[in-house]
Amino acid sequence: MKRRKLEPSIHTNLDRESDYTAYLQLDKLLDAQIPLSSPAHHDEMLFIVQHQVAELWIKLAIHEIEAAMDDLRADDLPMAVKKLARVKHIQNQMYNQWTVLDTLTPSEYAQFRHVFGRASGFQSPQYRLLEFLMGNKSRSILKVYEQQPEWHERLEDALQMPALFDEFLAYLSRQGRAVPAAVLKRDFSQARNDHPDVVAVLREIYENPRDDWASYEMCEALMDMANNFQFWRFHHMKTVERIIGHKTGSGGSSGVSFLKKALEIELFAELIQVRTEIGS
Repeated sequence: MKRRKLEPSIHTNLDRESDYTAYLQLDKLLDAQIPLSSPAHHDEMLFIVQHQVAELWIKLAIHEIEAAMDDLRADDLPMAVKKLARVKHIQNQMYNQWTVLDTLTPSEYAQFRHVFGRASGFQSPQYRLLEFLMGNKSRSILKVYEQQPEWHERLEDALQMPALFDEFLAYLSRQGRAVPAAVLKRDFSQARNDHPDVVAVLREIYENPRDDWASYEMCEALMDMANNFQFWRFHHMKTVERIIGHKTGSGGSSGVSFLKKALEIELFAELIQVRTEIGS
């Protein structure tokens, strides 16, 4: 077997404050997987790591979306599109990791499901913030976070502020597009009904893409995100169905039936509607 010699220039005399482990806080990160089953069930580690990794990807997605919204407010559309292109790939990672959890069988899961009590991914404040940023807002959900003041405040702020699509529409208005004032100046904590004038603005962009290629790319970036979010939701639902069937969810929901309802929620609905009108 061939062996690779350690090159003399490689740093080996590192203190614990400046090496790879310290930079990534690996001691803290790798100590965060604490099974509650006793004796520890082998498959509980998979369940913990799966969800912790998902939370890290969600953290990065939030980081990129919030930065893209800053870019939109600064009228820097190309930079916003660049960041949302990264979000699409983050979502791909989140989607693909379901296949690892799919290896967990019902009998394996049943042996440790009881240990996390009423804890559920439904309660994830990061997931809720991600939904708020993408426009799926609900004031009633905030009660889940009343015992987490910092998250409650952050979610309240996101509830009141424009979401990603709102910022895009505001950008289009500043560029001279005929976005209705009722869409731009409203209570952003409330769900907005689809507006035919917004569809008309999007149709103009799609039918004349070379006149405003950056906005055209932005529309497609948003559609990528919306579709990937639905793909993720669908695989989540099928993974839950595969592992627990139609049992009640750990957080008290109806389980699979509850998750199916989320598939009916359309993000950026006017971007779907415009597809019906193009070419007709």
